[in-house]
Amino acid sequence: MDHTAHEPGKHAHATASWGTAVKATLHCLTGCAIGEILGMVIGTSLGWANVPTMVLAIGLAFLFGYSFTLFAVLRSGVGLKAAIRIALAADTVSIAVMELVDNAIIALTPGAMDAHLSDGLFWSALLGGFAVAFLITTPVNKWMIGRGRGHAVVHAHH
Repeated sequence: MDHTAHEPGKHAHATASWGTAVKATLHCLTGCAIGEILGMVIGTSLGWANVPTMVLAIGLAFLFGYSFTLFAVLRSGVGLKAAIRIALAADTVSIAVMELVDNAIIALTPGAMDAHLSDGLFWSALLGGFAVAFLITTPVNKWMIGRGRGHAVVHAHH
């Protein structure tokens, strides 16, 4: 039996349906959204400047995004070190694309970075950024899954 299919980066090509890509992107979006919203709320409510707030939000987006995958892989019986490698291989590109797009939209929306938590502009820029990031990240995930990368790495452990 070929065990290389369970090692990050050594997967046979997976089925790259749009449904699979959408599920992978929703998984990524969930972790990213929780982390990013938490970071933006913390930074904004503490009156932090824009850059530290965005750094916190992006850091928490990666943390929560990786954590969702990590816990799922650990539940399947994989050891911690291997689970961390799998989570990094599965989610890094997806989270990075999502965060790049989402934060670019927030940064480029006039007034959004200076909006307060009670402002509709704060929430519309943040949620609108997630929507656009989802639309851009889904084809990226489809391409990666079709090449045995990204969430195809996780599927070997379900």
